[in-house]
Amino acid sequence: MKFLAITLIVHGPDPLTGERKSTTARLREVVDNAVLAEELGFDGFGVGERHERPFISSSPPVVLSHIAARTSAIRLFTAVTTLSLLDPVRAFEDYSTLDHLSGGRLELIIGKGNGAAQAQLFHVTGQDQWDRNREGYELFRRLWREDKVTWSGRFRPELREAETWPRPLQRPIRVWHGSATSRESVDLAAQWGDPLFSANVSNPVEPYAELVRYYRERWEFYGHDPADALIGAGTAGYYGARTSQEAIKTYRPIFDARLALFRRLGLEPVFPTLEDAIERSSILVGSPQQIIEKVHRYHERLGHEVMHLAADADGLTDKQHRATLELFQSEIAPVLRREIPSRPFPAPPGLAG
Repeated sequence: MKFLAITLIVHGPDPLTGERKSTTARLREVVDNAVLAEELGFDGFGVGERHERPFISSSPPVVLSHIAARTSAIRLFTAVTTLSLLDPVRAFEDYSTLDHLSGGRLELIIGKGNGAAQAQLFHVTGQDQWDRNREGYELFRRLWREDKVTWSGRFRPELREAETWPRPLQRPIRVWHGSATSRESVDLAAQWGDPLFSANVSNPVEPYAELVRYYRERWEFYGHDPADALIGAGTAGYYGARTSQEAIKTYRPIFDARLALFRRLGLEPVFPTLEDAIERSSILVGSPQQIIEKVHRYHERLGHEVMHLAADADGLTDKQHRATLELFQSEIAPVLRREIPSRPFPAPPGLAG
């Protein structure tokens, strides 16, 4: 199994102290967390894309470019690139440039995105976002593969023998399709023979397992070898400690503060207690052995080879944050890497020239 650290760059008050970092400090913290993830041995670091409060992750290629300059080996992911909102030509130019700056360490996870603000900012509706996502991706993948593209569609001006620069370092780049609830995204991934990344965060495992089963069905329908299907999955949180009692004691106030925030926003939590979340959600809180066993239970349902953890401290002190990630890499990750085989990530081409 391989492991990513991912952030959506939430910019809000600390759940325990109520203190709020400046925007500058928060963005620099993200870069520092990516450097830490590489130091500790994570396989990848991902930055989300959101366009409304409380997130400040509206420009993943900029953030990832800074991370690329501070790191040398860790693979860089988007989580997700919202192609339903973006001009595929502009997105290609940004990410092709980043592909070179990172030495070919870039991978994309695409998706439609969510949230009310994006509809207002980009004039995308619930009725057309799936069509925009599909059309945007079909053009994007051609731009990555072809030096000249002639194309027409519904949502942007046509192209005639269009050239896009710079040409990318990875030809092609690997693109994952992120999905929380959408069969449309799953079908698109299967159609093109691309890997699937299941959100696996907000609900019990059943709806995510159903989407993965559908992905495998559509994968075979489109004529792909079942052995080639590749799946990643998220987690709803992580805090590991030497004993379950210690882990729960430390994480409970963080979890309870999150529940209180949901209720202030008028949202009823799916998992009303930490114990319920540990039992029924993908959250990983407990001793190393408990976490290993839980990942195995999820793997039995999803068959995933790649898993993400939250990259942010989220109420932990810097010392606690580093210690729990060190514990993950020293006592949890080695066992899961050994017991759940995974295929190697693409080898970075390296800086050309």
